[in-house]
Amino acid sequence: MPTQSREIRLASRPQGEPGLDNFVFATVTVPDPKPGEVLVRNVCMSVDPYMRGRMNEGKSYVPSFEIGKAMEGGAVGRVIASRDEKMPAGTFVQSIYGWREAFVAPASSLQIVDTSLAPPSAYLGILGVTGLTAWVGLFRIAGLKGGETVFISGGAGAVGSAACQLAKMHGCRVIASAGSEDKVAYLRNQLKVDYAFNYRDGEPLDNLKKGAPAGLSVYFDNTGGPQLEAALYALANYGRVVLCGGIAGYNRPVPGPRNLMLAIGKRLRLEGFIVSDHFKELPAFLSEAVRALKAGTLTSRETFVEGLDAAPAALLDILRSGAGNIGKMVVKLSE
Repeated sequence: MPTQSREIRLASRPQGEPGLDNFVFATVTVPDPKPGEVLVRNVCMSVDPYMRGRMNEGKSYVPSFEIGKAMEGGAVGRVIASRDEKMPAGTFVQSIYGWREAFVAPASSLQIVDTSLAPPSAYLGILGVTGLTAWVGLFRIAGLKGGETVFISGGAGAVGSAACQLAKMHGCRVIASAGSEDKVAYLRNQLKVDYAFNYRDGEPLDNLKKGAPAGLSVYFDNTGGPQLEAALYALANYGRVVLCGGIAGYNRPVPGPRNLMLAIGKRLRLEGFIVSDHFKELPAFLSEAVRALKAGTLTSRETFVEGLDAAPAALLDILRSGAGNIGKMVVKLSE
């Protein structure tokens, strides 16, 4: 018997900062699964800053959301009807079919997750693409080594908090920034970073000089803008910059760093990356992360909002610098 499902669609493309009027809800009928397919009801779904770019029109590394069609995002759900013997009812699966309550898809397009190791939401955050992004950026792009000093902007966010923990686990000195005193306290007291500061309170460069008087080895950039400029000043010769995100300019462009010429004299390396190019690294990452999560040396901090209706406001919240969420933003759906 077909299932009813609500979904969130893009109503219009935002100009500058998006608002709730850029989203619209719709109810659809989800058909019964065909051979090789499964019917999944989502139990939680991800809200990520990169989704702001998908609301724009234009060519990018990931397709734009289409106006009038359901938005997509990471999700974990439970199979409630199956026509694939390898994925029976009751199986938890990870997908990109978020921002909706239920869907039908080929079983081959979904990934089974083990909820005996961690709750479903962990596979959207610390054991999912979020954690993998931090791990790849630090150890594959930057080649971070024990004893080096790394600065992580947006350190209390989803990727940032994972990066802080992974760098500390590998014996590095970690400097991190955030946009509120609550987040700075989290960095200091929970993640035990070596130096944390509020980038709204004074000049970032002054803090980097205090936190790393001998200079930075690596900068993990989640923000772009003024913090990237400050890091270029603070990096030591042969330093590396991991260009992971630029949330400072997602809604409105920010000026590029005025001191990029320093990259020449200091022989710096700046490299951007897209985590989907590195999915082959997932087993290596999980072998470390699952063990650390069990041991308590890696923690999963999540901010939950309840119900599909809360998703648009949750996305707007994480796009506002210094907003209240700490760690991974997750929408919890009814099971």
